[in-house]
Amino acid sequence: MIIGLSIAQPAFLSSHNIFNVLTQSAIFGIMALGLTFVIISKGIDLSVGSVLAFSGVIASSLGQSAEATSKYFPNLPIMPVLVPILAALIVGALCGGLSGFLIAKTRIPAFIATLGMMTVARGMALIYTDGKPVSTLIPSFTAIGGKVFGVIPIPVIIYFVMIIISTILLSNTRFGKNVYAIGGNINAAEVSGVNVKRNLIMIYAYSGLLAGLAAVVFAGRVGSVHPGAATGYELTAIASTTIGGTSHSGGIGTIWGAFVGALVLAVLRNGLTLLGVDAYWQQVVEGVIIVVAVIIDMRKNAKKD
Repeated sequence: MIIGLSIAQPAFLSSHNIFNVLTQSAIFGIMALGLTFVIISKGIDLSVGSVLAFSGVIASSLGQSAEATSKYFPNLPIMPVLVPILAALIVGALCGGLSGFLIAKTRIPAFIATLGMMTVARGMALIYTDGKPVSTLIPSFTAIGGKVFGVIPIPVIIYFVMIIISTILLSNTRFGKNVYAIGGNINAAEVSGVNVKRNLIMIYAYSGLLAGLAAVVFAGRVGSVHPGAATGYELTAIASTTIGGTSHSGGIGTIWGAFVGALVLAVLRNGLTLLGVDAYWQQVVEGVIIVVAVIIDMRKNAKKD
């Protein structure tokens, strides 16, 4: 794709555009990292887009500057940027952990549990803000959407740090091995001594935590958060993970695969935009690529079996 788009549109390979592609993929890419854990464990998390919005409006309300015309907490002094960041991470982790708790303790399908959380989190975001955007953030918050030395976007740095952390968690820890074991055969994992319930809660809490981190990056880039933000982002994140080779049958997947999947979608969108392709047709092409990627992955895994 990169070679083809570079030939069709030479401007594609400019350093500015390359960083633009990486920045565009950072938000749903961070969410895809958490979803990789979920899907490897043979689950699904439909709530991450709504959790992003809920975490984002809470973080933004704590990170408003003194000049904000409609402050959510008028008597609250200007807080260090670490406070809204921690608030977003905690809210995200709690939402994800609650989904995991429901799945682990009640054994309801992950689809239903996270669908419920998707609706609840979106509703809470709307209630919290009365349907209005939260804007006018402190400079240290909006700086998260800026660049280091005016060159490297901070969202890209955060993204790569989380790729490294997630890779270590999945490949070099007992928790990561348990994720694969649960996805491969949950009953065998339980018999082998894996605390399945605790690990499921941790898996979904981590997915929610990364949705909260994505909310911080989103707020930093945009400078405000609307309670209706990130609608459909969960589908893009799931698509990134799927394109990257994470199998929905469980037990198969890598963090770097999720990164490549997110990059494929970002390159596709950016390239088609540079070529002047209509946005509606871009959705059609994206859908076809997702389906083809899943078919290829299924055939590849079938040959291994």
